[in-house]
Amino acid sequence: MPSSAPTRAAPPARILVVDDDADMLRLLSLRLKAAGHDVVAVGSAEAALAQLDIARPQLVLSDVRLPGRDGLALFDEVRARHPSLPVILLTAHGTIPDAVEATSRGVFTYLTKPYDGKELLEKIAQALALSAPAVAQPHANEDWRAEIVSRSHRMTDLLSEAYMVAQSDASVLLRGDSGSGKELLARAIHRASPRAARPFVAVNCGAIPEALLESELFGHVKGAFTDAVSNHKGLFQAADGGTLLLDEIGDMPPALQVKLLRVLQERAVRPVGASQATPIDVRIISATHRDLEAAMASAQFREDLYYRLNVVSLVLPTLAERREDIALLANHFLDRLSRKYDKRLSGFAPEALKALTTAAWPGNVRQLYNVVEQVCALSTTPLVPLTLVQRALRTPSTQVLSFAEARQRFEREYLVGLLKMTDGNVADAARLAQRNRTEFYRLLQKHALTPGQFKQDAGDADDVVDERHE
Repeated sequence: MPSSAPTRAAPPARILVVDDDADMLRLLSLRLKAAGHDVVAVGSAEAALAQLDIARPQLVLSDVRLPGRDGLALFDEVRARHPSLPVILLTAHGTIPDAVEATSRGVFTYLTKPYDGKELLEKIAQALALSAPAVAQPHANEDWRAEIVSRSHRMTDLLSEAYMVAQSDASVLLRGDSGSGKELLARAIHRASPRAARPFVAVNCGAIPEALLESELFGHVKGAFTDAVSNHKGLFQAADGGTLLLDEIGDMPPALQVKLLRVLQERAVRPVGASQATPIDVRIISATHRDLEAAMASAQFREDLYYRLNVVSLVLPTLAERREDIALLANHFLDRLSRKYDKRLSGFAPEALKALTTAAWPGNVRQLYNVVEQVCALSTTPLVPLTLVQRALRTPSTQVLSFAEARQRFEREYLVGLLKMTDGNVADAARLAQRNRTEFYRLLQKHALTPGQFKQDAGDADDVVDERHE
């Protein structure tokens, strides 16, 4: 059998190799790895289909004769799932007619055993070249998108567009359902931009009470209001030279929309209580799950601000629209979370993985992460069973928190509620909490809460409380 040249004939690719002969499988794997390819080797068609659920290879190389489902049946299944995925068959002389027929149905080519190593690598190179995307990625370094785990065509197209947008300074509006990964995409755009070495700052406009949001964004000077004991730099100044993500921009109160528009027009911020504005150089990325056009029609969102923010619009697909990523993401999260919980988990049982890939996922990637975290915390076997996945899917909105994290969250929400109820009066709030003022002040300091910023009309306070608990 001629040996193949050490120089690879094609760019490195992920190749799924299928053969029930262990010696042949090892030989094929060694030859392809020596040529620089990433090889996944399995001994049956059923195992190959399970691998396709986990990650899509760039080429399938399979023997025709396999136990159970044969190579031709495997090809039919591959063709049904991934029409553009090339398949090369290895055949003995007795099955050549079947292989010839298979090429008329779409198999890329077939090779007879014993095969020629050089010819094999040439055929693989041809198959990879023909199945490669027509337009190469304009960026060689993929570190900028390392946090985004995906192989779906929808996400590939979106990331290509995001990379091009990142090279400019244009404002970007990210649209997509809650949990679809808008902040991850914003971070990726920042890392791909010329501002990558400068800060990336994110703020959720719907999670901060209106009375605090202005100071949080624009800062304040000493003495601007009660308890403003020192100058405070806002998030615009903290992000100077870099990128500021205004998450859930659709929830920003109308009064602050006016002030934000002024900042974007003047490229300067004036902290609360200051007499002069400070120049800033910030790239704005906004994100929302709301229909901003409908919000403008109902006068809840300013049209002039909308056009300032929506220079370029990118839409993230739901998880249900990128189902080929579900198994990939689930295993990625399991690997990360098994280290967090100090568990030795090797993956999901086939039935469990199937349940994940066919679930509805209304909460998108965030829900998938929470489901994987729950099953990871509760699993007592190396393979996560179907029963745990089914149990987690029945409670999709449950977020797994440690006792300390849950207590921390409750404390802050409780204190915010008391301060709103008492209009920022610490003595009254401490009395309601049945704590002395010194201890109450210590709790406020722990959660970075400033009583003076809760002095507002009772009606406004009620509105803010309702927003936080929705």
